[in-house]
This record gives sequence, structure tokens and C-alpha cells, in this order.
Amino acid sequence: MPLPATSRPLNLWLALGIPAMTALTLILLELTSLDMDLARLMYDPVAGQFIGRHSYFLEDILHDRAKQAVIVVALGAIVAFVASFFWQRLKNWRRELGCLVMAMALSTSFVTPLKAVTAVQCPWSLQEFGGKETYSELLSPRPATDKPGRCWPGGHAATGFTLFALFFALRDRRPRLARAALLVAFGLGTLFSVGRMLQGAHFFSHNVWTAVFCWLISLGCYYGVLYRKPVTVSGRSGLAPRYDMADKSL
Repeated sequence: MPLPATSRPLNLWLALGIPAMTALTLILLELTSLDMDLARLMYDPVAGQFIGRHSYFLEDILHDRAKQAVIVVALGAIVAFVASFFWQRLKNWRRELGCLVMAMALSTSFVTPLKAVTAVQCPWSLQEFGGKETYSELLSPRPATDKPGRCWPGGHAATGFTLFALFFALRDRRPRLARAALLVAFGLGTLFSVGRMLQGAHFFSHNVWTAVFCWLISLGCYYGVLYRKPVTVSGRSGLAPRYDMADKSL
């Protein structure tokens, strides 16, 4: 299928406004006990552990196998991108495949460095849930400890939300398939997030922050690599609009 002359309309106020408002809401939620309240709902004080802490389904299937499945998708995208240089049928999709590979790589690689920098403790490590560590809000100083946390943002949530990249890779050529990919990405990310919350690995806000980051990364890759907007050449009446790949003005 040939590359469209211009991209489908992109409302940046909406695409950026929703994650911005979500981020602001998450910051305000730091003033509440929502994260702890939700975590307590998933904790069994009698057993002294989170209700999904040792669940075979949550750990082996929803965590390990599901992560492997997404890795297969990422590897498939890399193979297809490389093949696009040699296989004519994939040549017209090279930019989309490159954008997909870049967005998925960035959406997963940002997690580990941020975990190390923020040192946020996991719920299962906290004194309130049978651990030894002291709880602190995201923007608060970390209490002294010999074992800094590695739980913000959510790594497994990023495994699901990284598929936002599929939505952007498909949105100009296959809009219906793109919407389906968006629903799958949001659904998997949410499912993975809830699973890890049931295990005590993350608070609610950790996963929502992850969704925000993954969305913005995929949006940025799309806007920088694939987005094409119409540019009317002034002073040349009667000529059709020219489409400038380099123009990224709003």
C-alpha cells in the first residue's frame, strides 16, 4: 500500500493534554492515601502477604510468558524492519517499522534507569505489608536504607503499554487496525498492571505513570518520524497543496 500524502488529523492538544492532565492528577494524588488504600485491598493480613504474591498464573503466565510474547512482537518488528531493506513488499512500510522499533525500544529502556534514580520501594517491601522498608511518596526524600527500591515506574506495565507504538505505526494506513491495536495495548497494560498490584510489586500510580511515559514516547516517535502535515505554498495560485515531511509546526 503506498504511503499516504498526508497523515490523518492529529489533535496535539488532545494527544498531549490527556497525559498532561493525568500526570497532574497523579501528582495531586500524592496528597492522598489512594495508593496505600488500594494496596491494602489486595493484601491479606492473616496470611501476611499479598493475595497474588505466589500465584502461578500471575507470575508464570501473566508476567513471564506474557513478557516473552511481547518480546517476540518486538523481535518480529526488528526482523521486518531489517527485511524492508531487501524485500520489496516491505519497503513501503520501512518508516513505520523503524518508528515501531524505536518507540518500543524507548518505551521499555527508560524504565530501569528511572527505577535506579527514584529508588521507590515496592509495596511488598514496606512495613505496612510485612516488609522492613519505610513508605515515602514519589516526590519526597527517601528514608535511609541498605536496599533502595526499584519499583517506579512499573516495568511489567511498560511491557503492555509499549504496544501503543503499534497504534501510531498503523494510524495513517490502517486506522481500524490501529484502533484495535490501541485497545489491545491499553487492555494488556492495564491487565499487567493489575496483576503486579495483586502481587504487591507496584502501587496503582506507578503503572499509570508508566502508561503516560509510554504514550508520550510513542507519540514523540510518530510525530518525529511519520507525521506529515499539508503545507500550502503561498503565492502560487491554482497549485495543489505541497506536503512537507520536515514541517512539524502546529
